Amino acid sequence: MKTLCKYLILMLLLVSFSCDEKNPKPSQPVTKGEMKSSMEKANRYLLNEEAEDIENYVKRHGLNMTTTGTGLRYQILKQGSEQKIEKGEVVTLEYELHSIAGDLIYSSENDGVKSFIVGEGRVESGLDEAMTYLHRGDVAKLIIPFHLGYGLHGDDNRIPEYATLVYTIKILDNQ
Repeated sequence: MKTLCKYLILMLLLVSFSCDEKNPKPSQPVTKGEMKSSMEKANRYLLNEEAEDIENYVKRHGLNMTTTGTGLRYQILKQGSEQKIEKGEVVTLEYELHSIAGDLIYSSENDGVKSFIVGEGRVESGLDEAMTYLHRGDVAKLIIPFHLGYGLHGDDNRIPEYATLVYTIKILDNQ
């Protein structure tokens, strides 16, 4: 329901910012500059809403997370080995993936472990980025904003559009 509300708000913002009250002639086309400005305002609104949702989640769960320059948040819950994960390495994760509202979306228990090569872009960019901060055997919590996850459209299965993702992962020490 919240996703639908965000979508409706985005549409209303686009329409309202596209209208020029100084010159309300309906036959006058919207310029690229006006459209870009409207889109920027709508995106800023959505990002601010998501940032507020993330802050509330962090406070509600008493987390002490590190925020990267891209907006990824992570917290190492249990330290693993000293072996840092490098780009090009294969990692295998046990995981639970929840929406920020707490709904279970995917898990390794139900869907199998997740394996991928770090840096190849075959998973959400936020998950790929998180691996560069972690070590084999680490248990961590990640909050991935929608722009680092499945974006505007979701995964056409269980992840809705504009979804903020919360991963709890264990990096298996399989090397």
